[in-house]
Amino acid sequence: MKILRLLGVVVLLAAAAGSYAFYRLEQPYQGFQGETFVEFPHGTGTRAMAEQLVRAGVVESSWEFLLARWASGMKVLQAGEYKFDHAASPMEVVRRIGRGDIFYYELVVPEGRNLFDIGAAVEQLGLFPAAKFLEAARNPALIHDLDREAPTLEGYLFPDTYRLGRKTTPEQLCRVMTGKFRSAWKGLHTEADVHRTVTLASLVEKEGKLAEERPRIAAVFANRLRIGMKLDCDPTTIYAALLEDRYHGVIHRSDLDSDQAYNTYRHPGLPPGPIANPGLASIRAALAPAESDSLFFVARADGSGGHEFSSTIAAHESAVERYRRALRK
Repeated sequence: MKILRLLGVVVLLAAAAGSYAFYRLEQPYQGFQGETFVEFPHGTGTRAMAEQLVRAGVVESSWEFLLARWASGMKVLQAGEYKFDHAASPMEVVRRIGRGDIFYYELVVPEGRNLFDIGAAVEQLGLFPAAKFLEAARNPALIHDLDREAPTLEGYLFPDTYRLGRKTTPEQLCRVMTGKFRSAWKGLHTEADVHRTVTLASLVEKEGKLAEERPRIAAVFANRLRIGMKLDCDPTTIYAALLEDRYHGVIHRSDLDSDQAYNTYRHPGLPPGPIANPGLASIRAALAPAESDSLFFVARADGSGGHEFSSTIAAHESAVERYRRALRK
């Protein structure tokens, strides 16, 4: 009888210990101040993960993490960097690592953004200073095999949403973005000159708010280029001013008169390189402009983002006057 009672006590104690252990798995713990990051390289084992988490103050003991991993049924724990900023139970920690809830910065680069826009965006994220990005992006080496004339990486930092780690460098970001461009360009299956195409596409991107108008805008620029007529493209004048750090939101007469190489009011032909990073729609428009004899376009005053196209200066001047009258009203 004594043996049976002893066994019963042992069983009860074991059950109590087990219940307590599982209770501990759901209790939040925080042994760090503010926030902490833990990175697991590929190939990190469960025990090594547990030890790192203990050192970081994310879990109180290795055995809790190991037991939580077993109890959760998680077959795979994901490598990567994790951010912890509040108290969490061992089970919550295991589930986060099991589903790969890794930390990243999300950089959104819409079509038409330029080097300066992207630099400001990464700085706002807190990834690295804009100046560091501009320094990397002004080196065209990453794209010289495709475009020997490229003065910078402008035009080849493909618009997309990028997930970046805390240790991402400006050079790595430029490599990823130009890699996206390479994939997009390859998918177009074209033998066209990449420098001319992307430069023209960047002008189309900045002028064309409506997708359906971009081939028509491309046609206007192509027609002007064919007859040697200056492009008179406002966004190139703005870009020229940006390069000289003198643009403050308004185009002045001095900007239009500037001899800066990107100012197409002074220099015929395309500018030396792209003035922004165009999306696929604008690149396609540059590759296949609409069939049109238009040489001019002016914005409509209805707020639609559309333009009125003309093939003669007289028709264009009438369209400009209609635009001004509409604005006055």
